[in-house]
Amino acid sequence: MAEKLILASGSSFRKAMLVDAGLDIEAVPAEIDERAVEAPLANSGVSPEDVAMILAEAKAIEVSQRRPGALVLGCDQTLSLGDEVFHKPADMEGARRRLLSLSGKTHQLNSAAVLVRDGAVLWRHVGIASLTMRQLEPAFIGRHLARVGDRALSSVGAYQIEGEGIQLFEKVEGDHFTIVGLPLMPLLAELRRLGAIDG
Repeated sequence: MAEKLILASGSSFRKAMLVDAGLDIEAVPAEIDERAVEAPLANSGVSPEDVAMILAEAKAIEVSQRRPGALVLGCDQTLSLGDEVFHKPADMEGARRRLLSLSGKTHQLNSAAVLVRDGAVLWRHVGIASLTMRQLEPAFIGRHLARVGDRALSSVGAYQIEGEGIQLFEKVEGDHFTIVGLPLMPLLAELRRLGAIDG
């Protein structure tokens, strides 16, 4: 009998990914201020991968404290261009500026997953993917954003690679699941190891 997994997130993408993989999921969004958790990390030399890990762990621990005995999954994804870490754009102008800043460059997506039970971390992992955006003309960016609309605001990169956003890229290196926000294969392996799912 598989154990119910509590997803410490309101992300419909992550929930769908886990449900599609056959897991019994309950979504319980974490009640944390992500920017407040992240603030002390700025200019401290903490890598973008570690920022994702720290945020994922904070989410899992917060929900774990409200759900004693439950197996809780915390997730977070950062987008980094060199040492700079980006967050979801606040509005369409922010999305336009984000795509302009990524145009013609290679950025990293860092997807962290942390499993916690009763406030204790059982497992943590960061999947990393490298994506090279083709050189984009400003007018094309405007037309692209007009087509995809507010969906651009639901992703740190202002694109959904599983949709029309794939047209923005010339090269993608890394696991598809990591790119869309969750290192699913390592997570499933760990859930099998823990006996939380049938293996």
